Amino acid sequence: MRRLTVLLAFAGGFFAVAALLRRTTGRGRERVDLYYADGSMQTLTEGSPDLAPLLGLAREAIHAARA
Repeated sequence: MRRLTVLLAFAGGFFAVAALLRRTTGRGRERVDLYYADGSMQTLTEGSPDLAPLLGLAREAIHAARA
């Protein structure tokens, strides 16, 4: 029983640290996910030439939705 408790505590701590790292390392990165009618998706990340105009449109849409 004690061994199981230690194992569960270790697993819980591992997943908590993994979630924290995922949240902190993903900040500051902007991307645009494009979803198509056929079910496919394309992600534009930093360095993509088509990203800047789409980010501007996305920021405008978010600002309008918050207003």
